This record gives sequence, C-alpha cells and structure tokens, in this order.
Amino acid sequence: MLRIHFDSRDLQNVRLAQRPDPLWELMCGVCRWQTHQGPLEFGRWRRETAERMSYDVRGARALRALRILVPVSGYIPDFLTPPVTGEGLEAGLEAVRATPRDRLAADLTRLTASTPLRRRAGGLHEPTLRSLGLVANAMRDSFRTLLEPYWDHVRYAVSDDVALRTRTLLDGGTAALLDGLRPFARWNPPYLDVDYPVDRELRLEGRGLVLVPSYFCWRRPTALADPDLDPVLVYPVEKRPLEIVRAGGQRLDRLLGRTRSAVLADVAGHRIRTTTQVAAALGLAPASASYQIGVLRGAGLIVSHRDGKHVEHSATPLAHSLLTGAAPPM
Repeated sequence: MLRIHFDSRDLQNVRLAQRPDPLWELMCGVCRWQTHQGPLEFGRWRRETAERMSYDVRGARALRALRILVPVSGYIPDFLTPPVTGEGLEAGLEAVRATPRDRLAADLTRLTASTPLRRRAGGLHEPTLRSLGLVANAMRDSFRTLLEPYWDHVRYAVSDDVALRTRTLLDGGTAALLDGLRPFARWNPPYLDVDYPVDRELRLEGRGLVLVPSYFCWRRPTALADPDLDPVLVYPVEKRPLEIVRAGGQRLDRLLGRTRSAVLADVAGHRIRTTTQVAAALGLAPASASYQIGVLRGAGLIVSHRDGKHVEHSATPLAHSLLTGAAPPM
C-alpha cells in the first residue's frame, strides 16, 4: 500500500491532468507489451502491434533498447517520466534529454540494484549526454510503434474519465474527487491509501498532487519512486474496445474531410458529448465545432438534445456503421 499524507495546503493543490501524458502511457504500454497481461481490450493492440513490428525494423529495435530500462516489474527510472505539463511528446522528450547527469546516474544505479541490466546496448545506460539522446530517440520510435496508431482512442478514454471526475470535483470538492478514486485508492483523511505493490509513505508537505488518468495503466496506480520529486499518481481509466479508433481512416477523411471525420469519431467515441468537449478535445474553436456538428446532424450522423444549459450530442447507428465499416442498420 502507498499511503499519501495530505495537509490543508495539499488539498488546495490537487490537480487533474486534462489529457493523457505520452511518456507515462509509453512506460505503462511497454510494461503491458512485455507481460502480456491486462484486459481483453489490449488483445487487439498486441496483435496489430506485433504485425506492424514484423516490418517496422526501426520501431522493433527501439523497443528492444527501451526494454532494458523498463523491467517487467519493479523500479522504472523516474527520469523517463518528467513532470506532466500537457505539452505533448516532444516536450516530454526534451525534458528527458535535459536530465541532470547526477540524477541520471542515481536512477540507473537504483535500476541496476533492483533489476540487473541484462546486457549493454551501445551505451544506452551510461550516464552521459549522448545516452540521453539515445534514450529519447528510442522512446520516440517506441511511442510511434506502440501507441501512435491508437492515440485518438487513448485520448477519448482519458477525456471521458476527466469529464466524470471534473463533474465530481465541481459537485463535491477535492474530498469527493479523492474518494472517487475507488477501488484503486481509499480516501481516509488525512491519508489517501493507494493499492500499490510495496508499502510506502509519501508526505506531500504542501506540494499537492497531480492525478494523471492513463489508458495503459492497469490493475493499480503507479507513482514516482523518488519522494523528493513533484508528486504524481497515475491511475487506470476504463478500458474501451478499439473498434472506433480507426475512425474510418482515410476513407472517411476523403468523404467528409479530416476535421469533420475527426469530430464524428470524437462524438462516436463517447456516450454523449457537448460542443465544448468536442472543441477542447480536437483543438477547434467552439464555433467551428458547432458548425461541423450541425453539418453531421443534417446528414443523419449525429443527434442532439438539450440538457439544461448544454446541448448534448451522440452518434447515430449509421455513424457507427461508417466508422467501423460494418453493414448499415436495416
């Protein structure tokens, strides 16, 4: 169990990441790839990734190199998951490349002590500036192979979780948000008791806590090992089947246009969706999202209903047929 100690300052400084963090998803994804564990929803991902790696030599080589630093279980070096900024993959990799040499050496010493490195990989684990460049390149290529083809789906699943927890926070405050982390964690003021593979104590001491929803995190939350780093708790979100992730591919892009097909896939990936949520997920102006939704509604692909101050949208059976390639409903 991980016991996280809160004080009044920490309760005022609990934050919820609004989108998936690429490097945390990558670390969790590499673990899922190596162990072959997890829910049925990961089965298709594994099969398609294995097929892709049969001809993606660069990606397969990068993943083999990265696995030296990411063991099946136990300690994963903290420098591989720098502070969550929401700025995307390249910003995270730049933070990895900027890791101070003394911290890199300490993290790798700890890794070697807990999980002896199986073999040397061209200096990948040597504490030098060159090694950080090699690590960042391996992480980028591994991300493109393991996660990039499914990133829209990951974003949709995390967006659903964020919407649910944001509503919980607005209705019940920080205590309700923390209590809502069940069954992975239990809010027992002033402690958050987290399901964890080892017994640990983490004292926030006014730094607060960043909650990071993750698609590839599985079974229990994870956190940084170094208690002096900015506290983070990565927790699993609900897994969804991958049928919608294709979003019709280039076929629908040609038919509807890239923006409109992305709007349709976003709405179809959720039970209900507001215009504001669609705009935020896709980086569109609200007026643009509203226009695209209106066109799709006129084509019979989206239905809309008003709920108080908000208009909620959902995809029709015809839309799901277009997205999945299934036969249209009779």
